[in-house]
Amino acid sequence: MTNNTGIENTGYCNTGNRNTGDHNTGDRNTGYRNTGYRNTGNRNTGDHNTGYRNTGYCNTGNHNTGDHNTGNRHVGSFNTVDAESAYYFNTLLPVAAWEAAYKPNWIYKPCPTKWVTCDAMSAKEKTDNPSCVTTGGYLRENDMAEEWRKAYASASPKDIQAVRDLPGFDPDVFFQITGLDLRVLDDEVTINGVVYVKKPNQ
Repeated sequence: MTNNTGIENTGYCNTGNRNTGDHNTGDRNTGYRNTGYRNTGNRNTGDHNTGYRNTGYCNTGNHNTGDHNTGNRHVGSFNTVDAESAYYFNTLLPVAAWEAAYKPNWIYKPCPTKWVTCDAMSAKEKTDNPSCVTTGGYLRENDMAEEWRKAYASASPKDIQAVRDLPGFDPDVFFQITGLDLRVLDDEVTINGVVYVKKPNQ
């Protein structure tokens, strides 16, 4: 280990703490040339990305700019003008309409990864991630269906409706990404065929 700035790094030329890999800036990255926090993959800018060369947050896929993309290469390359339109729910819409829309906090809670300390790791996880001895833990990939279920459970009916009111909202696309079926009543949601009922006053 050489030229590291920070503590408990495994690799080379890291700035930050508990990185595994090389040339990371930030904390708890796994991979190479990440800028941000808790990225799994290479050359990510942003936080909680799984994949490669993402800019944004919580992307699963590669070369995305934005948040919560599960595909690849969203937004183009080598542009010098501001984009007037972009894809939301697989539909090309004015960027201004999306930026002006109210987006409830619960849709930003699901995260593809979680930092797990050594004392909370299973024996198999320690065997599969030997660098945890140096870094103090590793990034566990979360079950995203469960992450979305927990986020939904924390949301108010008003904020659930706010998602339905987003520009271009498509319940089929939302279901494909999250496992949440928002075509049902406010107090119910179906996840992987199981119906969950929200508690009163939640």
